[in-house]
Amino acid sequence: MPKPFVAHPRSAYVMAERRLAPGEWAVLALLSERPTHGWALSIQLGPEGELGSVWSLGRPLVYRSIDILAERGLIEPAGHEPGLRGPNRTIYRTTCTGATALVQWLDEPVEHVRDVRSQLLLKLIFAERTGIDPTRMLEAQHVTIRAAVGLLEQRMRSSTGSEAILLRFRLESTKAVLRFVEGLLDTRPELQAAV
Repeated sequence: MPKPFVAHPRSAYVMAERRLAPGEWAVLALLSERPTHGWALSIQLGPEGELGSVWSLGRPLVYRSIDILAERGLIEPAGHEPGLRGPNRTIYRTTCTGATALVQWLDEPVEHVRDVRSQLLLKLIFAERTGIDPTRMLEAQHVTIRAAVGLLEQRMRSSTGSEAILLRFRLESTKAVLRFVEGLLDTRPELQAAV
């Protein structure tokens, strides 16, 4: 006989073993800049917001991100302010654990080329905004992407037909990302001074 469905507490779902999504990292990074409430975060992450062109997040997902970050101990309530037309708004701030996790995330290269548009751009923007030097992350990113180019070139040599078309597209896209990262590394002031 199958077991009856039992709803698990919300925190059990939130604490599931998974990495934070780009939107959750964006909320954490914004809160590391200054404590604020969910409404203000949703404006910055909206399609017309300051970060919306890189990563857009609707208001419900912003509040869901706040719940996830709070339940993981990465942010905490820091006070309240009156809402304009509703209840008080809870102000959140980054915890020490959250600040450490953010710095570690900003220092890690993106694993897959498909994540460059979202994660790498977010990392670069937040590194710039927080004054963190991204050179070490970019150097690691360069190694990762260069390895991906090598694997795709190797696969291209033995592919035919539609597989060859798809691989050619992936290879050219990956080379474009490699050129982008190389261009960023070439413009880092500390690297230019060393040459």
